[in-house]
Order: sequence, then structure tokens, then C-alpha cells
Amino acid sequence: MRTLFIALLLGIAGLVRAAPPAYDETADARAQIQEALAQAAPDKLAVLVVFGANWCGDCKVLDQAFKEGSTAVLIAKHFKVVKVNVGRFDRNTELAESYGVPLKAGIPAVAILSSQGQPTYATRAGELADARSLGDPGIHRFFSKLLADTK
Repeated sequence: MRTLFIALLLGIAGLVRAAPPAYDETADARAQIQEALAQAAPDKLAVLVVFGANWCGDCKVLDQAFKEGSTAVLIAKHFKVVKVNVGRFDRNTELAESYGVPLKAGIPAVAILSSQGQPTYATRAGELADARSLGDPGIHRFFSKLLADTK
């Protein structure tokens, strides 16, 4: 029984390590944003640019919320999402600044771009930097309020 338990734990650990990273560390963020804008334009969707890193636990929680649960439905309905890797705050920092996102306030951080590419919102005070505490319900509330406030 003990051997079976250990094997199960090792199997789970292997699955966790095998999961693809949330942020593509080799991607050209500017090109991804331009592609997302082109895809979003026909449906007049906003583009949600998410700044984060693979080492960031809160970034992983936000990414998971975008994949399943009530937040995933909300995000898919209203946004085209682009995830931008910031590394150890040494990648794409100028891009974040250009959208008014102060990364030093914490990650994950987001900017919302109109379908024409104009920034319409940016987290400025680390609003999502504690995504682990927010969980899916808090993340959903954040984006629901944001959508209501921007209409």
C-alpha cells in the first residue's frame, strides 16, 4: 500500500512538471499583440494583455482561472488574451510601461487594449498580484466589475 501511495505521488509530480508553461519565454510579445488585435477586430473584442512569469505562483493561478471555471467563460466572451513573459522583470518591461502597467506593483498585471490597439485600462496597484488569495471567485469579481465600469 505504501509503495502504491509513493508511486501515485511521483506520478502526480511528473504530471505537474510536464504541464506546459503559462508564458512562452521565447515569444515576440509585440507580434503576438498585433496578431491578437487582428483576430479581435472583426468581433470588436478587447485584447487583454497579461504580464507575468512562469516562476510566479499568482500568475499560474490567474492562468488557470482563464482556462476553467466562471472566470474562463467571462474572459472568453469579452477578450482575446495575450500572455507576455516578463522573466525576472528583465523582459518586455518597456512594453508594460507603454501600456501604463507598473510591473513593480506586482504580477500578474494586465492592460486592456481596444480593438484598435489603444490602452483603455491597466492595473496600477498590483490588483491581481495576490491571485492565490483571490481564487476564481475573486478574479471573476475583479473582471466583472472592470467590465461593468468600462461600459
